[in-house]
Amino acid sequence: MEKLELLAPAQNKACAISAINCGADAIYIGASAYGARKNASNSLGDIKEIIDYAHLFNVKVYITLNTILNDEELKNCEKLIHELYEIKADAIIIQDMGILELDLPPIALHASTQCDNRTTEKIKFLEDIGFKRAILARELPLNKIEEIKKNTHIQLEHFIHGALCVSYSGQCYMSEYIGKRSANKGECAQACRMKYSLVDENNNFLAKDKYLLSLKDNNLSKHLDKLINAGVMSFKIEGRLKDENYIKNTVLYYHKLLKNYPRQSIGKVFEDFEPSPDKTFNRGFCDDYLFNKKDNIYNFSTPKSMGEFLGEVISKNDNNFVIKTKKEINAQDGLCFVVSNDLQGCLVNKIEIVKNGIKIIPNKKLNLKIGDKIYRNIDVKFNKTLENSKIARKLAIDFIVQKDKLIVKDERNNKEEIIFEDFEIANNQQKMKENFEKCLNKSQDLPYFVKNITFDTDNLPFIPVSKLNELRRTILNNLSLKILSRYKVKKGGKINIAKFPQEKGDYRLNVHNNSAKEFYEMCDCEVLEKSLETKKENKQYELMRTKHCLKRAFLGCDIQKKLYLIDRTSEKYPLKFDCKNCEMIILSPDC
Repeated sequence: MEKLELLAPAQNKACAISAINCGADAIYIGASAYGARKNASNSLGDIKEIIDYAHLFNVKVYITLNTILNDEELKNCEKLIHELYEIKADAIIIQDMGILELDLPPIALHASTQCDNRTTEKIKFLEDIGFKRAILARELPLNKIEEIKKNTHIQLEHFIHGALCVSYSGQCYMSEYIGKRSANKGECAQACRMKYSLVDENNNFLAKDKYLLSLKDNNLSKHLDKLINAGVMSFKIEGRLKDENYIKNTVLYYHKLLKNYPRQSIGKVFEDFEPSPDKTFNRGFCDDYLFNKKDNIYNFSTPKSMGEFLGEVISKNDNNFVIKTKKEINAQDGLCFVVSNDLQGCLVNKIEIVKNGIKIIPNKKLNLKIGDKIYRNIDVKFNKTLENSKIARKLAIDFIVQKDKLIVKDERNNKEEIIFEDFEIANNQQKMKENFEKCLNKSQDLPYFVKNITFDTDNLPFIPVSKLNELRRTILNNLSLKILSRYKVKKGGKINIAKFPQEKGDYRLNVHNNSAKEFYEMCDCEVLEKSLETKKENKQYELMRTKHCLKRAFLGCDIQKKLYLIDRTSEKYPLKFDCKNCEMIILSPDC
């Protein structure tokens, strides 16, 4: 069985280190530019520190360069890729095919989900031209993943947790069209999390001022075995804009779920909290796409975090309410609930344990009714637990103490030794042995834990405690340097030319530079026009294509009606329905 990879996001160095400590086998992180999360960039120096720490545990580091680039950006990107290769980045994640025309170092290439990876033909093309991995579209059902695996040999990566874009990735032009903030340039304004109204051709409202394009969050934690059997080897958590607490909680949760499977990285995680994804940011969870369902995928009331379900209101008055729950609630917890199809919230000022549940005294007057469901989106106690967590990941080492030297070995048979110089035999051998044991076991601030200390001599040298501590630090530092020197980055192969599965392509190819145009044309695909970001014509565009369907949600599949979305500026977007493929298309306003 291929070793599995738990792949975690990292906004910055702190998040990256936490992800590694909590059990990630790989992380993905943005460089100084060209990543699909513009607000999550990192310096080359920070990335180098992350890589050095990660590689101690055989954890891989992938760099996101997955935006489309103009010709000038392409030149700068080439320089950045060489710099990333020099500091031993394990792979780059890209969208723009123009990168393939650059003078690249032999670095592994991963095809971003922004490449619109949802057909067997497309994945086979990516494999043929030299990509080592394809990051699959979130919308793919299990049987489609199985089909792709059966017909390709490329590594398959799949999102298992986090936010769901409503549009196929790489095919969303709503943000660019509305406000010139391109999702394909890392500047998405999250048009899908805004309010819209839904009307028919007679301007009858089916829904008014709802979050009609906002989906719940993905959670496939109950189906990891199915994905493994389908051929997925990399399990990806979404969230390069999420904070460190979110990373700790989510990564440890999935690390524990995958603990009995062969994994790519090594080291023992010393955990000090019990993870619970319900307690950190979530819009409610769903797993619908994996099983080709869509009935539980949306939440029209809010795009904000709902958090953890606590219970229902069983009594209330103007000053407090009682909910039936077995969960602990604390002062300053944040609670939320839906009132008149809109999310509202409060802070807990005080609680009292009563006969049937917990009485909540909120910080403001609320308009609740019996039966309302109460959620907690701020768990003060749990957040403090995460913030104060000392969770650590460590490599097992053995020390061997001989008469004239100290030897250390790790679990991969890396070995270092230090010769004792200018020493005398200790008069008190028992005391000296205790000093050795005490000093060598001090590794709280290092990525090692001592499994065994073996004494291969009855004539221990006399070494002061301060010197023993210095020797321990030196030998473990040398061990770390040896581990890093032996780490081998798996190189990428050469770039090939293969036939693209389309003969022609329009703006949806996202061709933003001349090199990408040349590459597609070498692959027998005629580029009819450049990206929407390059130039908008006076014509109607497909702004989103999505498996989420408003006709199905409000009318049912069999009803034939013209429907329109209206945004907060009263702009009207025609909807088109491709029922054969079970897809909804949002078009730009009529010209």
